[in-house]
Amino acid sequence: MRRWAGGFGAAAVLAGTAVLASCSGSPAPAGPIAVSRSACGDGWTAPPAGPQTLQVRNDAAVTMEVELVDPATGTVFGELEGVGPGTTRALPVTFGNGAYALRCAPEDGTPFVGPAVQVTGGADRPGPAVVPVTNADLLGPLKQYHGYVADGLGTLTGETAALAQAVRAGNRGAAQQAWLTAHLTYERLGAAYNAFGDSDGAINGTTAGLPNGAADPGFTGFHRLENGLWHNEALPALSPVADQLDQAVQKLRTSFADAQIDQNDLGLRAHEIMENTLQFELTGRTDYGSGSNLATARANLAGTRAVLDVLRPLLTTRFPGLKALDAWIARTDRDLGAVAGKPLSALDRKGRQRINADVAELTERLAPVAAIAEPRRIS
Repeated sequence: MRRWAGGFGAAAVLAGTAVLASCSGSPAPAGPIAVSRSACGDGWTAPPAGPQTLQVRNDAAVTMEVELVDPATGTVFGELEGVGPGTTRALPVTFGNGAYALRCAPEDGTPFVGPAVQVTGGADRPGPAVVPVTNADLLGPLKQYHGYVADGLGTLTGETAALAQAVRAGNRGAAQQAWLTAHLTYERLGAAYNAFGDSDGAINGTTAGLPNGAADPGFTGFHRLENGLWHNEALPALSPVADQLDQAVQKLRTSFADAQIDQNDLGLRAHEIMENTLQFELTGRTDYGSGSNLATARANLAGTRAVLDVLRPLLTTRFPGLKALDAWIARTDRDLGAVAGKPLSALDRKGRQRINADVAELTERLAPVAAIAEPRRIS
């Protein structure tokens, strides 16, 4: 996996600021709303209904996260992350009728909610808005996903062993098929790559940044082996490469048993897997001879589905676009399935445009998952 910008419906996720509410023609309030360690919303009076841009000033000596919430339910309507000391930041929101308050979370303190204001004279409260996901909410999905990855690594160790055996036996055709089987298994484990640490570079690294390219001794793993298998490198010379890959996978399987997937990563990876697919697989930048980028893209889609499966209980009540997302995933899977056995070069212009459009649209539709599933401190 190679190394977010997106939207939450009308939300934007830009430079560390997630805005979970829509805005247009946003008039500025009379003055900034002050937040600090002891007060969350000084200087704020009930705003008029409709689009507004709140100016939030951090008077604390530490960085703050500031959210606009329903004080009764904790539903989040807007969010500012990483508001530095002495900094004023803009928070675009759309106010409907109802109660609102600011929730402040000092980086080294307990979150607290400021005084509520009541908005009247407008329409019913608009979306988008989301009930916060907490660290506790993610414990079950993380455990389930860890099991999925662990099972996948168990399968992968058998496949890389078979790959190494085929290389040692001097059977290039069998080695190529074994390579494809193992590589697609690895690519289906996409959301856990951050937990793989340096192992990912050893197992699935490319020539990017290597001074000697494919001849660089730092080029190892699946793509090094792919380069040799499909460019007629002598199989005895590839045997140590295949053995090294097998050993790296076995080492990863052992270390992952005690590893933890970061709670912040699970929802984010659902978006990033397809973003990286668009950037690397559908441009052919990771093709070292096998012509398997389209098959890899479909494996990445399976990895995305695995993430959504474990997050679905949280998303069902929080993400109105989930049904439409599922339909787009099915469309993308169908279109990729029709071409997964072909190299990119075999697609005509229309076919290439269709696949690119599928994955690009899916990437945008997945962006809300990252915002919704980000764990928030609420107490």
